[in-house]
Amino acid sequence: MSEDLTAVARFLFEAGTLKSSARTGWCMAGVRNPETVAEHSWRTALIATIVAKLEGADPARAAFLAVWHDSQETRTGDVNHLGKKYAGTVDPRDVTADQVAGMPEALAEAVKDLIAEYEAKESPEAVCARDADKLECLIQGIEYRAQGYENAQRWIDNSRGRLTTRTANTLADTVLETGSLDWLRAAFGEKQP
Repeated sequence: MSEDLTAVARFLFEAGTLKSSARTGWCMAGVRNPETVAEHSWRTALIATIVAKLEGADPARAAFLAVWHDSQETRTGDVNHLGKKYAGTVDPRDVTADQVAGMPEALAEAVKDLIAEYEAKESPEAVCARDADKLECLIQGIEYRAQGYENAQRWIDNSRGRLTTRTANTLADTVLETGSLDWLRAAFGEKQP
């Protein structure tokens, strides 16, 4: 069993590298210190919970899928869409299989099944998690645009066009009409502009 846990310990250190792995698309938009993959995954999991609950899917499962959805980027890096044109696409299921090799079998299978479910795009929870991924990018783009990064508009528009669920589409419309600091004004009881 200690050999199995050694593989888990190694993975936990590997997963920690996502806390310092920048999302490369934002670099192309000119963002100087873009969010990390871990930061993106955290808010994606929150959004997946919300979308799934409102869509009648299992919010815990959707969040579980979302928090793992980019875990392979410890090995591949965050390859933006332009980079994929030249580098090709690596199957996340193959990367995950390498990452979990040597872990206790039940754990390794659970993680591989989770990534397979997300990549298949068929379960309601996977659909909600994928929409959460796009919605998080849209929200981050709005925040960067508010900071003066006009090129973030491309990511906002592309993300908006890729949403599939009714909830994510409605939420996107609402987010687009809401100021990025409206939450702070509301918390202070200030009148909204």
